[in-house]
Amino acid sequence: MRITTMLIIIITVLLTIVLMQNTETVRFNILFGTFYISKLAALLTFGVVGFILGVLVGRPKKARSIAGDTPQYRENNDGDDTLSDEDREYISHP
Repeated sequence: MRITTMLIIIITVLLTIVLMQNTETVRFNILFGTFYISKLAALLTFGVVGFILGVLVGRPKKARSIAGDTPQYRENNDGDDTLSDEDREYISHP
């Protein structure tokens, strides 16, 4: 068994134990309302929301370009030579 699989199983078991030990009803004051829900539901809800936010924030982002920026260097793989004869001559002389 891989170490990551074992860690996931251990974390899941510990999370289940913590959730099952907190089943009593508690009062939440959110803005102008008062809600009575079980700690189990609150912990589970906040855990799922936190996980989703962590995945969204932690994922790699695509590179964005701003209009008017200088284009990035791209390798020319299509075989077209963009150097003029004058440029080739300048480069070849020391």
